[in-house]
Order: sequence, then C-alpha cells, then structure tokens
Amino acid sequence: MDLRVVGGAPADPFLSAADLFETEFELSYPVFVRVRDDPDSRTWAGHYQDRHVLNISRQAATSAMARELALHELSHMARNEEGHVSHYQSTREAVFLALAGRTVERRKLAHCYQIANHCKDIYADDLTLSVAPADKLVQFLESQLAAALADRPQSPARPGSRLVTAGSDPDITAVNAAFALALVERHDLVEPDHRLYDLAHAAADDAPSVSLDTFKERFRTLAADPSKSEYRRTLVDVVKRYVVNPGVAAD
Repeated sequence: MDLRVVGGAPADPFLSAADLFETEFELSYPVFVRVRDDPDSRTWAGHYQDRHVLNISRQAATSAMARELALHELSHMARNEEGHVSHYQSTREAVFLALAGRTVERRKLAHCYQIANHCKDIYADDLTLSVAPADKLVQFLESQLAAALADRPQSPARPGSRLVTAGSDPDITAVNAAFALALVERHDLVEPDHRLYDLAHAAADDAPSVSLDTFKERFRTLAADPSKSEYRRTLVDVVKRYVVNPGVAAD
C-alpha cells in the first residue's frame, strides 16, 4: 500500500495499520494522511479519482487509538473501491425520500445524516474487525457513550424550569448506544453482562421516544451485500423511524 503522512505526525501508527490491513485486503489507490491542527477535526476519509485522503486531527493521530482509527478509515476506502452500495448511495436522497413533505428541525436533520453514517460504519467495521483485535474498539465505544451520558442535560430543579445545560442530545445518544450494541452483537465481541449494556439502557431511559431495540436490530441485521434498492429502503426506513415514529418497537 502506498501510504504517505502529511503534517508532521508520527507515521508508525498509520504504517502499522496499513501492514495489518494488507493481510486481508488491498487498496489500488494511494492513501494520503492529512494531519490537522484543529483538535475538533473529525476523522474521515475522502475519496478521489486517483487517491484516498485520511483526514485526522493531530490529537487523534498521536493518541492510543491512532492505529485503530486508521484501520477504520482504510476499511471505508476498501468499501469505496469495492463499489459497495453503502458507500455510493446518496444519503441526501434517502433523507429526502424519508422526510418528503415534512418539516424537520435542523437538529433532527443533522441526526439523520449521523444515523445514515452509522450504517456505513457497520460495513466498514465488518472489514476492520476481520483483521484487528476488538478490545480497543469496545473500550472506545464504552468511553464515548459514558462521556455522552455524563454530558446529558440535567433534570430541572423544579417543574417548568429550563434545563441547566444543553449537553449532549438524549435522542441521538440513544441511537448511538443502539449502534454500539449492534456492532458488538454483530461480531460477538462482548458478554451480555458487559458495562456497555448498562450504559445503553441508561441512554434509552433518557430518551423514551427512541426505541433502543428497534435501532439496534436495524443496525445489527444490515445485509452483507444488499442491492441498491434494498439499501435505499433500509436508509429510508431507519431515518423515518427516527423522525416520524421513533418509539415504535421492532417487529
């Protein structure tokens, strides 16, 4: 794999990720790792006609999770080169079909894109987890969910008063919890008594209008190789369930 790190961060985690990834998969195009100084920059992969670009903050690039984050993005690149429908279906189109004729607040609309991205992440992590140990990923999911719960809005001191802090959004935190459970169950990564389940149920308690089980099952049971129309229907369904009838239990 032709991988180059631009931005002055240590190359070792990225080269290690590339070596591990190449034990099972190949990338035809070169990978440029662009390290950004903004600590709030998210980690994401850009795909172009002649290359892939892994964008990552310097903070993430020098963290203990650097190799695992790189592996995840390499998996997205592989799905892109493979032509997997999850990485070519327009999220905008699916959201439009799901919400046509409805007025949706900006916050909820942003969540819809995040939910669609969870579906892409499931397919990327199907590759990641076939080459890498799951320990750090499980710890990462657990810590992220715990942090979101700690940052959730505080209950008002008396009825009718405003929330003390805006904090993380309980609804999308519950969906994120469902994604975490779906991923670990899809790959049999944890036991039923793992702390992740306690955290997920706490998130569900904070968002009574969101069915944790419904979203978990939607993510967990994503077909390995759906057709374009099947995957579009899946995205439309999961978005509609979040905005239109989020509390409906799974069939």
